[in-house]
Amino acid sequence: MRRGGTGLFAKEGNFALLMVSPGLLVLLLTTTFPLLFLLWSSFNNINLAMPFLDGFAGLDNYAQMMGDSRFWHSLRLTGIYTISSVALQLVIGLGLALLVMQIPAGQWLFRIAAILPIVLAPVVVGLFWRTLMLAPEFGILDFIFRAVGLGQVNWLGSPTPALISVIMIHTWQWTPFAFLVLLASLAALPPEVFEAAKIDRANAVQRFIHITLPLIRPAVIIVVIMRSMIALSAFAAIFAATGGGPGTASEILNLYAYKTSFIELNFGYGSALAVALLIITLCVSGVLFHLRTARRG
Repeated sequence: MRRGGTGLFAKEGNFALLMVSPGLLVLLLTTTFPLLFLLWSSFNNINLAMPFLDGFAGLDNYAQMMGDSRFWHSLRLTGIYTISSVALQLVIGLGLALLVMQIPAGQWLFRIAAILPIVLAPVVVGLFWRTLMLAPEFGILDFIFRAVGLGQVNWLGSPTPALISVIMIHTWQWTPFAFLVLLASLAALPPEVFEAAKIDRANAVQRFIHITLPLIRPAVIIVVIMRSMIALSAFAAIFAATGGGPGTASEILNLYAYKTSFIELNFGYGSALAVALLIITLCVSGVLFHLRTARRG
């Protein structure tokens, strides 16, 4: 019986491996191979504009990166963009979720409305904001600013407004995601805990700080993790809205890597920039996942 059972399990295992092999092969071809090729490219000089310099470069691309002021500038913008947009999404999403929780009837309408920005392609969102919201003279945001006496703002043509614009675009599209996750987390909280706190005469602020926030902490960290990963790799909306401009005012690291590879045709250095972004993303995600699983003291 044991031999027959062992043979049966072996056959089932082989059959299962046979079934998943096509999917694993596709996964390797679409993820692992491009990643290995990216790493290989980062250690080589691959410049279509100067092919006579092509060859193994070792760590030269990474050494060049350390002295590249444009790299540090794009890295700083990436940090500002990521931290600002994620913080705004979290604060606004939580505020909206708390507000909607006070409206028991018709919450499904808010959920449906929140899905609409999320399902739009980022490039569509970028073009929408560029042509309808931020266009000079005709843009809705420009019209509102002039109506309230704040004057005209060159949202896409000045460095600081351009950076603020791309942060607003990302926040507008992805705050609904934070809202939906936090709303679901708030709806799952046990009402008995809040009733007991009211009996103990805890006010609304105390209940929020000492009960609501600790209970929704896992959901908050999940939102931060997911939104940070997307913000670090943001591309389409910024490229469609500002193209990283004016100049390099909104050029985050992902855009710098793209321009270096596909506009300047320096694939070796562009690959090194992409690897640097990958390492930063892995480090940030590692820290955030550690916070997700860390025990509260």
